[in-house]
Amino acid sequence: MKLCSYKVGGKNQYGVMTDEGIIDLSSRIGRNYSTLVSLISGQAIAVAQEAVAGASPDFGLDSVTFLPLTAEHVNIFCVGVNYMDHRAETGRTEDQFPSAFAKFQESVVGHNEPLVRPRGQVSMDFEVEYAVVIGRSVRNVSAEDALDYVAGYTILNDGTIREYQYERSVFQGKNFWHTGACGPCMLTRDAAPDWADTFVETRLNGDVMQRSCVDQLIMDVPFLVSYFSRQTLLKPGDIIATGTPAGVGHRREPPVYLKPGDVLEMEITGIGVLRNTVIDESDLVATPD
Repeated sequence: MKLCSYKVGGKNQYGVMTDEGIIDLSSRIGRNYSTLVSLISGQAIAVAQEAVAGASPDFGLDSVTFLPLTAEHVNIFCVGVNYMDHRAETGRTEDQFPSAFAKFQESVVGHNEPLVRPRGQVSMDFEVEYAVVIGRSVRNVSAEDALDYVAGYTILNDGTIREYQYERSVFQGKNFWHTGACGPCMLTRDAAPDWADTFVETRLNGDVMQRSCVDQLIMDVPFLVSYFSRQTLLKPGDIIATGTPAGVGHRREPPVYLKPGDVLEMEITGIGVLRNTVIDESDLVATPD
């Protein structure tokens, strides 16, 4: 099952995403589970499945404004240089521990929403990432038991301003407003394909820029969930992005950076396609909220 959050008529709602459209859960079980995160926290995915059994879509996929998986505040943990091919293109040596950083929710948008190239910056890059959504609160979990605390998986575009990343800090380069994206949905863990059959791909204006398989991760999902749980309390809805494969724009010759009008599509087996168009901040017609 694919779960997503969106706005309709200015109101935040959530539901089940299908090929035909979205079956709204807010109107069906919203009294008990008002948001996607509350559904996950309440261990109520089976309730959602029962609620939509035999139902037809309430909304077309193009009639809602997708949220970056959820409107609630969640923590986003990111891992760098975690595919063998990407490590090779960066020239990095093997690391004993993850190269980790945090990402603000304000830096990501939902499916079909515009990515904003910051005013005066031209080194805006893309990174497709297989991302884990936490299903239950956990602290100090072992890698062997880690998957019991995973609700599902989504796509995260770890958008980066390379000039800031390399001249100032990774944290600064990764957290510009609306430079990344998340979604379009969370694929529940029971429906996810095996990692050996889960491919990640980035297409820029139709051209394939990145393609790899999740089983090529250096530090895998159970390890990362366990690792971050030793640092902090992981909570329902928290996201762990597992890193990006080779092919990022900065490592190409010449570099390929995002520009206004570009269409970026990120696809992961089972989850679907996260699609965004790039605009320049100077072209915004309104001041951001």
